[in-house]
Amino acid sequence: MDGRSDGVVVETERTWLRPHRYSDLDDVAALWAEPAVVEYIMPAPLARSQSWTRLLRYAGHWAMLPYGYWVVEDKRTGAFLGEVGFADWKREISPSVEGLPELGWIIKPSAQGLGLATETVAAALEWADSQIDANETVALITPEHAASIRVARKTGFGEPETGVFGTEPILIFRRALKSPAPPDGTMNKKQGQQP
Repeated sequence: MDGRSDGVVVETERTWLRPHRYSDLDDVAALWAEPAVVEYIMPAPLARSQSWTRLLRYAGHWAMLPYGYWVVEDKRTGAFLGEVGFADWKREISPSVEGLPELGWIIKPSAQGLGLATETVAAALEWADSQIDANETVALITPEHAASIRVARKTGFGEPETGVFGTEPILIFRRALKSPAPPDGTMNKKQGQQP
């Protein structure tokens, strides 16, 4: 797989999904330091240095894969609202999802309850349908995270299967991706057709 360096930007009704910048570090650190943000994702809030590592991992995805994470930015004000995107985190999960684009999203607490997660996840999936050459995407959600389960269901993910992440149960939601047309107009190999 080849990475992208073209600065992919996606527009939604109320937001821009844009690549992270160095100047986003303070916002990313503040987001991941919020106990309410990490409650269903990890055992504890992140330190600033851990958020810096996270920011670099986002940039690394775009550099090495044909997808990555975006900042969710308010179109009207330019405010940082959260993050959404695709990753291959190489997690030790059973059953394995390695090699599949895993969709994740997080909206900062002050912007939750406004439908932004559903709006931005839908836009990310629409982008993926035309840009990611994979049969499906997955979303991993803890069984207790009712809000994210609702977003997954609203945006076309099927019924989840239960997996194990570490020693904890995790819901694995799957959604088929549409096949992007290759640049030369031939049929996509992913569909079982030869160019």
